[in-house]
Amino acid sequence: MVRYTDLQSMVGDEIISGLESRPNCVKLMQQEFVEYITGEKLTHAYPVLEIFANPRGGMQGGFISAAFDNTIGSLVCMVVKHMGFTTIDLNVSYHKPIYVNDKLTTTAYIKSQGKTIIHLTGEAYDKQKNLIATATSKYFIFKKG
Repeated sequence: MVRYTDLQSMVGDEIISGLESRPNCVKLMQQEFVEYITGEKLTHAYPVLEIFANPRGGMQGGFISAAFDNTIGSLVCMVVKHMGFTTIDLNVSYHKPIYVNDKLTTTAYIKSQGKTIIHLTGEAYDKQKNLIATATSKYFIFKKG
């Protein structure tokens, strides 16, 4: 188990290939890397921007789900070390709202990994460490090659 807190170290250790290949969905949400513990968990943070807000000023649930999807998908990519995977499901439970100008921090955890299925969970918190949402997800891993 190795703990990373900066992306450049991960590039140097070939955990990730580089920062230029980040998908548009990650760029749109202004994802910030926080921490990666090899084979266990990945944490990202997302600013709660006005463009993500519902009429009450809270982050719309679809954007919270997208934050989970971005973080969980990134963790799977780091673990399997190729792009041959797909989401089976993503289930999100919302516990309380988070509002514009806050920061949503999502952490994805690997719960179990077989030859073709990875089970993951996730938690999302605001700046005050209040639980905002939880998630569960399964990914199907294709054979590399």
